[in-house]
Amino acid sequence: MKGMHDAINTAAVSGKGAEEIVSSLTEREREILRLIFDGKCSNEVADILCVSKRTVDFHLARAYVKLGVSNRFQAFKRAMELGIINA
Repeated sequence: MKGMHDAINTAAVSGKGAEEIVSSLTEREREILRLIFDGKCSNEVADILCVSKRTVDFHLARAYVKLGVSNRFQAFKRAMELGIINA
């Protein structure tokens, strides 16, 4: 089942250009991705942004959908490929 889910996500994202995917992310989603990739956990991001952990997780989940991924590792890899973050 997981393989099918990944295939559907990849197909959905591959139909869009990198620029379109990046522009579909909100500023808050990009900000949360950057903080997560800087090594912060959801609770730390919530404290930094003065929002609840649930809000952080919501934005992160929306970013995963837009990136066509299902976890932080995949999101990190995809964000690197798209130039959203730098190593």
